Amino acid sequence: MTTPVPSRLPKRLLRYGLTVIVLALVAVLFWRALADNWAEVQAQKLQFNWLMVAAIVLFAVAVPVSGLLWGAIVNRMSASATVTPREAMAVHSASWLLKYVPGQVGSLLNKVIWGKKRGISRSIMVISFIYENVFLQVSSIVPSAAILLVSVGLVIFQDNPVTLLLPMLALIPLLVVLDRRLFHPVLNFGARRVLKQDLPREYFLPPRAVGGYLVAFVAPRIINGVGFVLVAASFLDLTPASWLPLGATYVLAGAIGILAVFVPSGLGVREAVIFLFALQYMTPAQAVILALLSRLLSTIADAFVALFYAALTLSLKRLPPKLVQGS
Repeated sequence: MTTPVPSRLPKRLLRYGLTVIVLALVAVLFWRALADNWAEVQAQKLQFNWLMVAAIVLFAVAVPVSGLLWGAIVNRMSASATVTPREAMAVHSASWLLKYVPGQVGSLLNKVIWGKKRGISRSIMVISFIYENVFLQVSSIVPSAAILLVSVGLVIFQDNPVTLLLPMLALIPLLVVLDRRLFHPVLNFGARRVLKQDLPREYFLPPRAVGGYLVAFVAPRIINGVGFVLVAASFLDLTPASWLPLGATYVLAGAIGILAVFVPSGLGVREAVIFLFALQYMTPAQAVILALLSRLLSTIADAFVALFYAALTLSLKRLPPKLVQGS
């Protein structure tokens, strides 16, 4: 007698339902803001300029930079295989493009499948993926939340507690991952039940390495933040005092968007957070334009990431196998 497989339909309905609700709420928010300030929106007279081009380049560059850091994590864990910089950037770029699949399942599977072809264990790929996302989130949430708390004060967080409560609650399990004395037993328990094997302790990073990666992962966050400031400067007259908090706004919004796993690429969630904080430095109409324009330009940047991935993949195919796997 076979055990009946539980239906996934309720979970899918819940996920799609949440996605629709979030997108509908954000759509209503932006529609009302645009309707109330339509004359001002028309007065902006947006024109494509070199600042937008620079922002697109920075948004695109941040992806392979993160890929290099992920590759370094894999190399530290694996003694049997070495990930070259080109491989790391190519695989990570492909996983980045799969972020439009809710929950990052596609991103993880892409790396696991690639690791299997390269002879790298599934355990290493999964652990490296977890580390990568934890480093990204902590390096995004902690500095940007601190900057925004200082620049805009506690008032905005008191009026909208979810904007700070959600990422801060997420930090609790994330910080557990940073200590291998806690992370190893927790993940090893799951590995015993699912993979029927123990995870070697040497796969897990020591405190000094964790600290180094936390600092290193700030670099792509800074690149994204600068790109966002350039987007704002492309149609607004900004004061230097607003540069840092606006950059931190984009970084925090991106982190919250990732935490909203039920929507692809944080669609709507990221824009809502940007709108909320941008109101401290501009009008509602300008904040809506900034949120939507940054999404548009970052999507264009993803197209360039796809071209970069295609070029890297083509160059790797032309290399002899020994060069791909070695130097």
